Amino acid sequence: MFGSVPEKGHMLYSFKDENSFEIPEHLKLGRCRSVLEFEKLNRIGEGTYGIVYRARDTHSEEIVALKKMRMADERDGLPISALREINILLILRHENIVELMEIAVGKSLDSIFLVMKYCEQDLASLLDNMQSPFSEAQVKCIMLQVLRGLKYLHEHFIIHRDLKVSNLLMTDKGCVKIGISQKGFSELPALQNFTLKRQPYNNVKHSFPWLSQAGISLLNALFMYNPQKRATARDCLESSYFKEQPLPCDPDLMPSFPQHRNIKRRPLTPQEDKNKLKRTDDASMIDI
Repeated sequence: MFGSVPEKGHMLYSFKDENSFEIPEHLKLGRCRSVLEFEKLNRIGEGTYGIVYRARDTHSEEIVALKKMRMADERDGLPISALREINILLILRHENIVELMEIAVGKSLDSIFLVMKYCEQDLASLLDNMQSPFSEAQVKCIMLQVLRGLKYLHEHFIIHRDLKVSNLLMTDKGCVKIGISQKGFSELPALQNFTLKRQPYNNVKHSFPWLSQAGISLLNALFMYNPQKRATARDCLESSYFKEQPLPCDPDLMPSFPQHRNIKRRPLTPQEDKNKLKRTDDASMIDI
């Protein structure tokens, strides 16, 4: 196992004879690169499971997203569950899934960073700063890309569990990507007080009076409590809603927006903060 000796640095201990020896300098990081090879440009987000930076790879000059994993209360290095999920993320390759490129490490055993493809926008920041809402054609474009990404995950026996606007990213070319986080089922806070209340009334049509019948049917299929009756991502992609006017626009025709995450913003007013919290809570209740 690994131990830490202040005078000599990191050591290896033999299980066979319990003798110790210092790890050679060129092997201390294993196959991972040092995080010092990335220049942090600015902080773009922070969640329960880590801080995310926009960074520059000093070797390739590529702009990447650098996520520092939280390792609180971990005394034995990386948990096996996190290691298993990182290995899964490294093999996921789909245009609508954020790509985990590699792992970078710092000087300490609890300094671990995920190096991911950088996306210029996240939908949460975008919705907070948009002057006018997306058109229905643009909404359909976003939905189709999310559904394609979910279909890919489900075909690989992966359930997202934390799908919300802050985990939906977008490039300047209009490509929507699902951000994946290492979150266990028991770690979802909503599960602690979650109950399904009987709902004898259907208010979907009343809430969305402008939506076509095909759109209403799609929402009803997604809001179904019974998982046996609820629409899958594959079912949704076949919905007639995406085949009627207005048709989904091409991702290349999606509008471009300022990169709000890279702009130092003024503090939110109490009302703005309340509206943002409500939108996040509403969005986090929707999953497929």
